[in-house]
Amino acid sequence: MDKKRILVIDDDESTRESLEIYLNELGYKVLLATNGREGFDSFIEYKPDLILTDIMMPEWNGLELLKKIKTINPNVPVILITAIGKADSIIMAMQLGAYDYIEKPFDINNLKITIEHALETNELSKKLDDITISIPGHEIEPNILVGKSSQIKQILKQVGQISSSKVNVLIQGDSGTGKELISRIIHNSGITKDKPFVAVNSATIPETLLESELFGHVKGAFTDAVRDKKGKFEIAADGTILLDEIADISPTLQAKLLRVIQEREFEPVGGEITVPLNARIIVATNKNLESLVKKGEFREDLYYRLNVFNIKIPPLCERKSDIPLLIVYFINKINIYLNKRVTKIPYEVVELLQNYHWPGNVRELENILMQAIIIAKGEVLEKQNILLSDTINIKGIGYSENLSLAEVERLHIKSVLDKVKWNKQEAANLLKISKQTLYNKIKSLKILPS
Repeated sequence: MDKKRILVIDDDESTRESLEIYLNELGYKVLLATNGREGFDSFIEYKPDLILTDIMMPEWNGLELLKKIKTINPNVPVILITAIGKADSIIMAMQLGAYDYIEKPFDINNLKITIEHALETNELSKKLDDITISIPGHEIEPNILVGKSSQIKQILKQVGQISSSKVNVLIQGDSGTGKELISRIIHNSGITKDKPFVAVNSATIPETLLESELFGHVKGAFTDAVRDKKGKFEIAADGTILLDEIADISPTLQAKLLRVIQEREFEPVGGEITVPLNARIIVATNKNLESLVKKGEFREDLYYRLNVFNIKIPPLCERKSDIPLLIVYFINKINIYLNKRVTKIPYEVVELLQNYHWPGNVRELENILMQAIIIAKGEVLEKQNILLSDTINIKGIGYSENLSLAEVERLHIKSVLDKVKWNKQEAANLLKISKQTLYNKIKSLKILPS
């Protein structure tokens, strides 16, 4: 059996020598290069099975090299070695397709395991008849945006553009797409990373309490105000405040929020002393604010004050290429949380999850995987463990082969209608038929609400 070839690229001679000795002992054939350009030439000439490369090097750094390698062979696993584990470099590396990164001084056993997993995963991906893919076990970094689709790369680019300033940011996206996650990444990536992050869900706080919650109050301001209380804006201080579900705040509070943004100061309820506003304001919504402005349901002047910088998060169904990466990320995360060891997932399960339309987006995917891992037996995540919230996907579960075509169609349409609470226009859009056709189907197939 031919030895697997590993290309080691590092400008540090002692690192190259140490890795060469160790990897030879493990039975690998080792190729060496001293910089990025030399490493790229060796990659082209020898076609290694795996590449270990430093990030900080002359003649193309590791990220530049990674990008060039992936344009030639996107499947070869590349493991980055770095002495400085900067978040931006890590994010960029994973977006460019790195298999993993290891910080110096690295644990030799961890390196061995990482290499074995990378080679195994790559070997399995080459065999169409293999039924499983490996899920590497490693620590999970919180608050990262998983994916390498063009949409995710664009969002990360936008984060980089605004994280060094405190401009107001409007984040729009369907429920479950990760609006708060993006807010935290913005906060943690720039000038506010060491300051407080405060999140407020405007929809969950009664209108009578929301003003006090945001701006605080002084003792005696109202019946239950038995002491002074700081509001979320003051607690956020020089950091970031996220106002989630901003579309749900009342017209009265919209007016007060506009004044606060304009004046960069506010007064606690019942108070007379102004408090300066120093925090970055991020607002998030799953509704179309521009449409609400046209309807007169949201103040136009406030909208433009908030919409200084706009980030739109696509639904998961529009970035399905990210689903395999999300599956691996969530399974590792859930394994740690539940102390489980689900390490294999059949390709048919990945296909099932990729073909599902994900109305609940990334949050729904995580919840489905959580349920699946809880009920999984052993290390394999089986198809019967996947309990999708409906049976829209014909390749999924829930349909009997004995059903007639009309019965399958009736179940399918009813499932969609139930999912959208019998909003017929929304159901017609999901089914890609006209509203009149839907009415005809409901009548002819005798579909009734549950």
